[in-house]
Amino acid sequence: MKFGFMAKHRGAWPVAMMYEALGVSRSGFYAWLSRPQSQRCRDDEEMAPHVRHSFIASDRTYGARRVWFDMLELGYESGLHRIERLMRAQAPQARIAPGQR
Repeated sequence: MKFGFMAKHRGAWPVAMMYEALGVSRSGFYAWLSRPQSQRCRDDEEMAPHVRHSFIASDRTYGARRVWFDMLELGYESGLHRIERLMRAQAPQARIAPGQR
């Protein structure tokens, strides 16, 4: 999380100032930059479009549990919390059913 912040803001602030303020090592930051993506991150990138498609195909009414069932049907082995996290990152807005206001 700290390294991600540093990478995002290194154009605004010097890296030396950020690693001192955040309490991380400079070499750790540069090692993190050159490290390949984790398998989980790659899997998330592969699943995210399917999660979004399931939500939109439901006319924006499905919650995480129903989208999770769709992902299981597609063959993706994941937990409900992962689907919740992927949906939260995309920030989809569910439609309110008539009479629910």
